[in-house]
Amino acid sequence: MAEDQDYDVIIIGTGAGGGTLAHRLAGSGKRILLLERGGYLPRERDNWESKAVFVAGKYRAPEFWLDKHGHEFPPEVNYYVGGNTKFYGAALFRLRPEDFGEIRHQDGISPAWPLRYEEFEPYYTRAEHLYRVHGRHGEDPTEGPASAQYAHPPVRHEPRIQQLSDDLEKRGLHPFHLPIGVDLTQDEQGEATRSSVCIRCDRVDGFPCLVGGKSDAQVVCVDPALEHANVRLITHAHVQRLETDDSGRRVTGVVARVAEEDTVVFRADIVVVACGAVNSALLLLRSANDRHPRGLANSSDVVGRHYMRHNNLALMAVSKEPNDTRFQKTLAVNDWYLGSEDWDYPLGGIQMLGKSDAEQIHAEAPRWAGSLAPDMPFEVLAHHAVDFWLCAEDLPLPESRVTLDGDGRVHLALDEGNNVVALERLRRKLQKMLGHLGMHEHHLLSHSIYLHKGMPIGATAHQAGTVRFGTDPRTSALDTDCKAHDLDNLYVVDTSFFPSIGAVNPSLTAMANALRVGDHIAERLR
Repeated sequence: MAEDQDYDVIIIGTGAGGGTLAHRLAGSGKRILLLERGGYLPRERDNWESKAVFVAGKYRAPEFWLDKHGHEFPPEVNYYVGGNTKFYGAALFRLRPEDFGEIRHQDGISPAWPLRYEEFEPYYTRAEHLYRVHGRHGEDPTEGPASAQYAHPPVRHEPRIQQLSDDLEKRGLHPFHLPIGVDLTQDEQGEATRSSVCIRCDRVDGFPCLVGGKSDAQVVCVDPALEHANVRLITHAHVQRLETDDSGRRVTGVVARVAEEDTVVFRADIVVVACGAVNSALLLLRSANDRHPRGLANSSDVVGRHYMRHNNLALMAVSKEPNDTRFQKTLAVNDWYLGSEDWDYPLGGIQMLGKSDAEQIHAEAPRWAGSLAPDMPFEVLAHHAVDFWLCAEDLPLPESRVTLDGDGRVHLALDEGNNVVALERLRRKLQKMLGHLGMHEHHLLSHSIYLHKGMPIGATAHQAGTVRFGTDPRTSALDTDCKAHDLDNLYVVDTSFFPSIGAVNPSLTAMANALRVGDHIAERLR
């Protein structure tokens, strides 16, 4: 390894940001090094076992962070090639055009971005095509204009979800096909064809895909990038800090512990950080030196601040008729995304979750005691379950932040009451409709297995905002190309750059931005 340490570009992290950027730059002919803290996720039967994935947390990183009270909690992080996309639900939404402007909420202001929707739009289209997103532009009245239709048709609803869609329309709403990244070819009945990689199973949400049918960053971007001789990946490389030259204007060394043994210093003309919003901020903070006493890119003191993770609820309704759906994650509703007839502020969106099974319901049973009919076995309840994900915006507060203590332990301070009224109103909207949707009206159960046993601070899957971009170096860490204001060759391309988070899954925006920044870096390399 010692004789091979100099590169044109080093990318730290292989998830939605880093993996996508590697794919964009792979054809440049430049020497590109990917450093990944973890290894490849093992392909094994447990990939699809609820007990292993959700109950035991087999693939979650074995680490604990501290909340603002000093209490330990297990964060929802996974260190593998492909990053957290190995476990995401592959719901790939665009932010709404309004999300790029200033939005007033009951609890405060969601700030405007320094760029408009129109400047992201071409990259959204490219990202949708790259990640094989299935959907249909034009169904969702809240979405912005698209320069091209999805390259793949929507994943067809199974009968119970089609009935749900029809019932929602009867209520005057506008349900639409959820945009989802899967390698699926459907026949005339919507079934997977013999040549389809995705088999339309019930393991799409929260599980790694054993057959590579989900559009995660490893399958779609990293593996194809590595087919280029100029791209190299080193796994089990935990980057400890970044070193700068005497002026403090350039990163000159990427110091990594490889395979938990050797410490190696890698060098590159351009260094890109894409470790996830928490770990990217931590890396910059750990890299403090005489020129950057508060951490790299942190003359503004915003690094680690403005942490966001959405206000989310995973809910299970009980259908009066059996729900035989396997691939349930095909429908969404955004009618109250920007407000409602009885409230002037945005509420958020509703989408389907992957289908509950008996193992998941058994794990939740103690929390649901007294809420369910005692004569309904777990298997029967699972057969009638219909699962929803509610997502509302939280605000980027400076006191919601990531810090390191003197022992190097991670602290995450979070105001868990931040803008939660919107989420509760969204829940009530769904609750009131249950009787009209063929559901038992009094059974809308919090399905916290998706939120690590009801601990909102542990649900870090949608983390964003800790290294925000902007035009003013006094209030942002990055410029509009996601280059650090304070350094000439340091970029950040994960969800850290978000000034606000909207109320849709952030992955597609991270992918689109990586393509956008990739165009800039490719031009710079030329």
